[in-house]
Amino acid sequence: MNIAVWVVQVLLAIAFTGSGFMKITTPIDALHAQMAWSRDFPDLAIRLIGVLEVLGAIGLVLPSATRIMPKLTVAAAVGLVLTMVGAAITHIRIGELGFIGVNALLGGLAAFVAWARLKKVPIAPR
Repeated sequence: MNIAVWVVQVLLAIAFTGSGFMKITTPIDALHAQMAWSRDFPDLAIRLIGVLEVLGAIGLVLPSATRIMPKLTVAAAVGLVLTMVGAAITHIRIGELGFIGVNALLGGLAAFVAWARLKKVPIAPR
């Protein structure tokens, strides 16, 4: 079980790092062309979402890997679940129902990590 949770943590970290990095570095006009939802948000909010995704990705792996405050992995996973809930609500609001499956998958995997690291296979701090 521990190995499965680690695999999910790393895969989620890769996905959220890529998504967040794109929101941080891509010019806003290009983001608007690629992501319809971004037109409804201030530029700073889009950048902030990207930063939070990257920080969440780091939080999924680093605290558990170093065993320094590993409960932060649970907090990061919960934060990413909430991010995916917000993303799903946004996609529903603008009629992009096709993206909700991705939000549900990523949010569900993040919820699995939160549960597993809290209850099933917690990592003991140093």
